[in-house]
Amino acid sequence: MAEGGDFRGGLAERIARFDREAAEQGADRAEEERQRVLKEFPLEDWPELALERYALGPAGYGRRRVSFCRLMEYGTNAIGSIRGGSAAKHIIFQHRTGEWRVPVALRGIDVHAAWEHVRADFNTAFAAAADGAYEHIDELVSLSYGQALTTKALAVYAPGEFLPVFSSSHVRHFTALLGGLPHQYSSGVRTWRANRELLALVRQTPEFAGWRPHVVMQFLYAFHDPRPKNREVWKVAPGVGAALWDDCLANGHIRVAWDEVGSLGQYESDRELKEALDQHRPHSTGGNLRLARQLLAYRDLESGDLIVANRGKSEVLAVGTVTDGYSYNEDVEKHRHTVGVDWDTSYAQHFDSPRHAWQPTLAVVKPKLWREIRQGRKAVLAEAVEPAPTADAELPDDVRAVCDLLDHKGQVVLQGPPGTGKTRLALSVALALAGSADQIEAAPAERAAALAELSKVPDKAAAARLTVVTFHPSYGYEDFVEGFKPDTAADGAGLKLTMTDGLFRRVCTAAEEAPDDTFLIVIDEINRGDLPRILGELITLLEIDKRGSVHVTLPNSGRQQTVPANVRIIGTMNSADRSVGHIDAAIRRRFAFLDVQPDPDVLDGEVGGLGLASFLEGLNAKLDAAFGPDHLLGQAYLLAGDRPIATAEQLSNAFHHEIVPLVADYCLGQPDLLRSVLGALVDDKTGRVVQTNPQDLPGVLADEFVVVEAAGDGLGGDTDGTDGTDGTDGWDAA
Repeated sequence: MAEGGDFRGGLAERIARFDREAAEQGADRAEEERQRVLKEFPLEDWPELALERYALGPAGYGRRRVSFCRLMEYGTNAIGSIRGGSAAKHIIFQHRTGEWRVPVALRGIDVHAAWEHVRADFNTAFAAAADGAYEHIDELVSLSYGQALTTKALAVYAPGEFLPVFSSSHVRHFTALLGGLPHQYSSGVRTWRANRELLALVRQTPEFAGWRPHVVMQFLYAFHDPRPKNREVWKVAPGVGAALWDDCLANGHIRVAWDEVGSLGQYESDRELKEALDQHRPHSTGGNLRLARQLLAYRDLESGDLIVANRGKSEVLAVGTVTDGYSYNEDVEKHRHTVGVDWDTSYAQHFDSPRHAWQPTLAVVKPKLWREIRQGRKAVLAEAVEPAPTADAELPDDVRAVCDLLDHKGQVVLQGPPGTGKTRLALSVALALAGSADQIEAAPAERAAALAELSKVPDKAAAARLTVVTFHPSYGYEDFVEGFKPDTAADGAGLKLTMTDGLFRRVCTAAEEAPDDTFLIVIDEINRGDLPRILGELITLLEIDKRGSVHVTLPNSGRQQTVPANVRIIGTMNSADRSVGHIDAAIRRRFAFLDVQPDPDVLDGEVGGLGLASFLEGLNAKLDAAFGPDHLLGQAYLLAGDRPIATAEQLSNAFHHEIVPLVADYCLGQPDLLRSVLGALVDDKTGRVVQTNPQDLPGVLADEFVVVEAAGDGLGGDTDGTDGTDGTDGWDAA
């Protein structure tokens, strides 16, 4: 984030490049939308406004007379967007079940009584804004549950007194940019108050004199956009075989099915949406949680996000930029989940081989494939329009997430089921911290060479920039910090005890000598060591605010020790390991914990017609039902190097010699439990897994773990039945 003192650097040049005329036109459209709100919901009607005229919910979907909340979220984008997230931001809304949802503070009373309370608070807020008594709005508790909506409503009824920025994080970003309070200031400050403080800073900026609020807003987003630059790119299939691509292209949108669950805005969690999907897809409950997460990610797409439209698994139709966020469009017969998109067909291209992970309607486009799509764009346009991406912008999302946590906390534990790539992720972070992000997804040999270079100990340093260690029950303080260890006596006669620096102390010494470099320690199986004994008094120094400033006296040597600010620690922890010890609260408080879950999207392959991603999802659904989410299996079991396994023999080896023994261990010798997971693969008489011929195994696994749904059921399609590789879009979308 830019600091306030740097804001004016280059400001004149940015203003010169800013299309102010287009911004003024946008401000005119915003004023037209504001007038529509005033016409539909004049201020004098608010004291008696009915709940049904206010609320967003199923009961109002079929009405031609729009509700206030629907108009504010979906009909007034030019004023400023509040799309995304659940309908809880509207304070009161009707759930698809017919139940009215109200804030915690109003539960236990009739919904109409709750609405009278909320309505009274809105009227008080509007009156306070008219009188300039903005401080009184902070006292209205019910409005605090819908701060974005309230701030937008105030901007409508008190024009010119609020900036059209309604996201609290965006307001804080721009406030820090203009030299106001830091963006971390108290979360207790309401968004409308923070917005007013931001407006005051804008008015104090001479360069903005005479600018309309909407023009200022468009300038800030154009040159200082707070949204992450590396948001995921999503692949969305426009129907089976792209049958409805012409509609999407002509009307500037993308639409997907699953209309039966109603508006996605009413769901506050992936579990809640999964339960709704289970009602309509009971034969696919295992994959419904992943689908729920995908649909919520689709719902939360923001303006500027990118979408790839595909036909089958081998063709890109276009790349689109999201223009309008999600809406549930009841004016169409089906495929009502709609996102506005500006399509660019210059990206149209065919791949040399099918991308099997693209079988579902919704899928994340991995950075490596996204680079390939960009490189395949028509050469003239690519050279003229698309600048070369920076290494920082190309960081995979999981790597960036860990880097952000390391900056915030100093040390992170990656926890998850076996085979999810925790250690690989840690080593990818090491490459990113070293400025070698381009090696993260390089060929295995190149990546290994880059990691080996990072692990080299320079002649004059005590440790390398990357140090990998595995904890175990015998690992101790003397190995990690310092201790007396046997050494050969000077005269060669016998042994003596010598004070020896441990691994962590050597890294700290090297970090002090090279303050501009980041030194990373990767601790594999961190929970298998006795952490209080290994870390000792150094646990105090791990806190980020004590780095480099607080010293402790080491008890063995009496030396002073601190932890430099440029030391980072990543630990990995297998959540399925029953032998792990308890991590006490003092240690847990000093680490950030990040779940690393199975990633079927990397399994872009199939063996004998068995989609590896579908197989892993089906197997994990059964493991989840039997043992819970800590006992799933990761994608690494189905990878050979960095690529999905490709032959029946590789699949047989992975299944019979890696997967089956682990599942059997989970079952603790209980044949019935094993049968609940592996089904017909378990012999009824012996209770053991039947050895299957490698050539027959793909079909056997498909029968047991992969759900195939028929096309035309209103929920999804399967394949066009041609070559089995390029016609599959999974579920129906338009």
